[in-house]
Amino acid sequence: MAKKLPILGICAAGSNSGKTTLINKLIPELAKHNIRVSVIKHAHHKFDIDHPGKDSYEIREAGAVQTLVASGKRWALITEMQRTPNPPDEANLDELMQLIDPNYADLILVEGFKTADIPKIEVHRPSLGMPMLHLSDANIIAIASDSAPTIKTELPVLDLNNIEEITNFILNKLTARKLTTNDKT
Repeated sequence: MAKKLPILGICAAGSNSGKTTLINKLIPELAKHNIRVSVIKHAHHKFDIDHPGKDSYEIREAGAVQTLVASGKRWALITEMQRTPNPPDEANLDELMQLIDPNYADLILVEGFKTADIPKIEVHRPSLGMPMLHLSDANIIAIASDSAPTIKTELPVLDLNNIEEITNFILNKLTARKLTTNDKT
């Protein structure tokens, strides 16, 4: 039986709040503690990881529903949702989590998917004037902010600029097994 991976979301009320920056800093910091991280990132727009002129792009354009590109260093599976019957409006996080191979990771960080029913750290920068999600989301377990939040909260408030503090918070949650696992099997 495959091991179940803990899952932690990194979310914010809007774009350009620093979610990706935080994840990019967390990955090497968690690696120092022997935590291998897989990431599921939500994209709000049409995106492409392949480009015209590449064989795999031409294969997809010819109508392949799935294209798996592989080498000895990495592989990527591209699935064309618009070519499937009744494509969903949004990607299904539960289904995406099942695609992560637990043999390669110890933790799944999820960027975006702010309405997902998983534990999350909210990234909040008061200077951006965005609302705070924790007021309406009981799944938020902490707030990472670059200054004191403008709204009082019982949640831990972590210094967004102190990656060690955020890493220690995550490690404590992992040790206490207080992060959801992908056990939807």
